[in-house]
Amino acid sequence: MKKFMNTAETMVAESVEGFVRAHETFVMFGPERRFIRRRHLTSGKVALISGGGAGHEPMHIGFVGHGMLDAACVGHIFTSPTPGQIIAAIEAADTGAGCLLVVKNYDGDLMNFEMAIEMAGERHRLDMVIVSDDIETSRTGESRGRRGVAGTVIVEKILGAAAERGMPLDELKELGEGLNTRIRSMGVALNGVTVPQTERTTFALEPGEMEMGVGIHGEPGHARQPFAAADAIIGHLCKTIVSDIAVMPGARALLFVNGLGGTPPAELYLAYNGARRFIEESGIPIERSLVGTYVTSLDMQGLSVTLALLTDEERSLWDAPVATAALYWP
Repeated sequence: MKKFMNTAETMVAESVEGFVRAHETFVMFGPERRFIRRRHLTSGKVALISGGGAGHEPMHIGFVGHGMLDAACVGHIFTSPTPGQIIAAIEAADTGAGCLLVVKNYDGDLMNFEMAIEMAGERHRLDMVIVSDDIETSRTGESRGRRGVAGTVIVEKILGAAAERGMPLDELKELGEGLNTRIRSMGVALNGVTVPQTERTTFALEPGEMEMGVGIHGEPGHARQPFAAADAIIGHLCKTIVSDIAVMPGARALLFVNGLGGTPPAELYLAYNGARRFIEESGIPIERSLVGTYVTSLDMQGLSVTLALLTDEERSLWDAPVATAALYWP
């Protein structure tokens, strides 16, 4: 295994320190480096807090800043942050209006964020939005329901903008829960993930195979299929997504093509071109777009397609200014 690291044990800490030093205009460490927070908090605004295991960068730390998150907690690779980390972030980020925790639908994340709410709830007004956009786990009948994957970026951006406008905690939660029902994602990979601590690949493919329906922790998908041309791959992802989402009359969509860590921009834009063509031919106009590597699974060569059906208010919130390390527009 070849990786740019010193030791597997220190990789996450050294990487996060490098991130903070590279983006100190936007972020700083919290006490004892237990979390990363916005350098300049806004008094009286609901604080948005999220987090998860390392290995998904730039999510979540790359979305800390104006118009998105107020704080993010990082666990070990593919491992939830601890309740203590989350409580520390709540204590630092709450400026009087409470905190909304944005949590991906994974057992470890749910358990630790819920525990943090239970332990800190007497001192703070807290609530939680669970993101569950991955259609794959719903299709396979797993009991926990859909995983939270790339659609988390959309939820954090729109809720972050609403919080900047002064929306109170209960309305933010309602906005997030409604939005979550109109986001669907699906991923595909050409290789498994090499985890530094174990030096093992999460799944192995033959040269002519691909894995359809992968998760962001290196999980295999529902089917191992023969590798195909890009239009066939993207067409399958989009057809599955469109068939799983309830299209509202007059719906307008945001299309997000996300790289999983090892896919170059040229291939992501080619995939976006095919996805947009397929979805618009399905009768859903695309009004907003995002293409890039935002929610990764370490070195996975793969991508995901996310479709979000947005209201007029949500499109306005998506367009609102954002200033973070990973997303920036005036």
